[in-house]
Amino acid sequence: MAQAKKIVMYLLIVFVLYTIITSPQRAAQLVQVGFEGISSAAQGVGEFMTQLIN
Repeated sequence: MAQAKKIVMYLLIVFVLYTIITSPQRAAQLVQVGFEGISSAAQGVGEFMTQLIN
C-alpha cells in the first residue's frame, strides 16, 4: 500500500511539472483559480463567524 502511494505521488509530481513546462500560461491560470477559490472560502468562513458573533 505504501509503495502504491509513493508511485501515485511521483506520477502526480511528474504530471504537474509536465503541465508547467508545456503550458506555463495555463498552469498559471489554474493556480490563480485555485487561490481565488481558497480566498472565497476563507471570506465565507469569516462572514459566517461574523454572523455568529452578531
